[in-house]
Amino acid sequence: MLNLIYSIDKMSAWVGKAFAWCIMIMTIGITYEIFVRKLFRAPTPWAFDMSYIMYGALFMMAGAYALSRDSHVRADIFYRLWKPRFQASLEILLYFLFFFPGILAFMFAGWKYGMYSYSFRETSINSPADVPIFQLKMIIPAAGLFLLFQGVAQVMRCIYCLKNGHWPALLHDVEETETMLMHAQEDKAATVSGFDAENKK
Repeated sequence: MLNLIYSIDKMSAWVGKAFAWCIMIMTIGITYEIFVRKLFRAPTPWAFDMSYIMYGALFMMAGAYALSRDSHVRADIFYRLWKPRFQASLEILLYFLFFFPGILAFMFAGWKYGMYSYSFRETSINSPADVPIFQLKMIIPAAGLFLLFQGVAQVMRCIYCLKNGHWPALLHDVEETETMLMHAQEDKAATVSGFDAENKK
């Protein structure tokens, strides 16, 4: 079971990290736009469209990656106080009541929406450049599909927790800067206390 969970986690991570490059493309495009607008008084007709296409693609395709790392916002005022088995029971219920129906609706509506846009090669109405946007709308059902796979992995995590009484470990990945600093401080404190204990001997 854990092998399948971690395989899906790795797939979500690969997709999320691949689409993270949209940040670089967006940064370069906006920097170029600012440069030519301010210096040469020659704004581009495509920069605005490019920025929201890149951001939209990143936002949608990184959703499964965020879910696999438990990075979505959770109102855990009560949740964190419950025992793992009760947490898992509640999560399974909520996944089947809300997550899966919502994701399936998102996928089917997104597929219809994307195919309609693709049928006439929709372009942006926000600029005179006629930037094509149908490819962004085709990302909607793809994002839903990856979220569906990750949802299955999350339900399997819940089943694992119900059987074993604890949650399986998340794959180690990137950390927030403050988390890294806290770990470094804890390591430093542990080293100092170990050094003091040695000296006392």
